[in-house]
Amino acid sequence: MVKPIYNTFNSIATIFVAMLFFSCGDNYKRVGDEAKKNVFPVGIAENFVLTYTEANQVIIADSTESSRVISVLTSPMQEDFTNLEFPYRTFPNGLHMDFFDDSDQKSIVKADYGIIYSATNLIDLRGNVVLESHDGKKLETSQLYLDQVNEWIFTHETFTYTNPEDGTIMDGEGMDFSKDRNFLYAHKTYGLMLIPEEKEQAQEKEPVDD
Repeated sequence: MVKPIYNTFNSIATIFVAMLFFSCGDNYKRVGDEAKKNVFPVGIAENFVLTYTEANQVIIADSTESSRVISVLTSPMQEDFTNLEFPYRTFPNGLHMDFFDDSDQKSIVKADYGIIYSATNLIDLRGNVVLESHDGKKLETSQLYLDQVNEWIFTHETFTYTNPEDGTIMDGEGMDFSKDRNFLYAHKTYGLMLIPEEKEQAQEKEPVDD
């Protein structure tokens, strides 16, 4: 009896596919969304409040010296990822921070979303970020970084800076300044700088020496 050729072909094809399947194993290189690992917080805190303090001098065991509050962070929710190799904490529902200088004058910053990187003590603020100093100066931008170690604040995004002292409003892109705002540098400025009419009129009325 002659064995049909097509049956022999089907058997060979089946064996080939099986060998190919088992030889490949799970060596498929995942990319994009498939490559993402699921990361879950080690803890979640609601109505979170964190107070940063600073001692006026070195505190010994029996000392009665009190520490000074330098900032207070509040948020509806904090997610704790400090169990990871590069630890951080997120504030998915926004946050509000109060800063106090050496004279206890308060400045505030708020944002729709925030991340604190524990290893570097860098704060990344995103979405409708507003920084307002005790004297009324205000910076508005979409993202702002607070470097607490170097007491430095910066953004690479577009911003609006309002200074009520001289009545000016400045638009630009990218800004660096120190925490006490003794140094302020804007990378790029554009748009109009508004000057109060009173100053313009005063300049026009200034007598000119003959």
